[in-house]
Amino acid sequence: MVSAVDILRDGFGRIAEGLPAALDGLSIDELLWQPADGANHIAWLAWHIGRCEDAQVAQIAGQSEVYHDGWVERFSLPYEPSASGYGQTSEQMQAFRLHDPSLLAGYYAAVHAATDRVLDNLTDDDLRRIVDQTYHATGAVRLVSIVNDISQHLGQIGYLRGLIEKAR
Repeated sequence: MVSAVDILRDGFGRIAEGLPAALDGLSIDELLWQPADGANHIAWLAWHIGRCEDAQVAQIAGQSEVYHDGWVERFSLPYEPSASGYGQTSEQMQAFRLHDPSLLAGYYAAVHAATDRVLDNLTDDDLRRIVDQTYHATGAVRLVSIVNDISQHLGQIGYLRGLIEKAR
């Protein structure tokens, strides 16, 4: 029988497979290309995918974020270390800089490994526990929400990559 954790692991695993493939072979200029002024670019979306998963899974597990294990310094972004992209203005998103494209896939791989460790230890009680009093969200609801959110962002990356490849 398939468990809830198995389903979550599959959802997160699809992102872990899809994100590196979506980034593969793109130059820094392509990763930072915007289809319109103020629109998200691939680099910011990839960073945001990692930050969304990292911050929320860490909160559910009661552990520190992977981002604070040297990734803040590696990215060297003009944001507070707690920034995840939520609520950022177009100007803040446009301030995103990338000096090493491998950081995007590397950070997400580290986040995914941490998520897998959390999933390894999740119990049914953890999935039922309220993790967000504001929205009365359980661990299960929050984890499904994360998969949904980052899947949509991965789709945005795929669309932008298609535009870039068409223009080549």
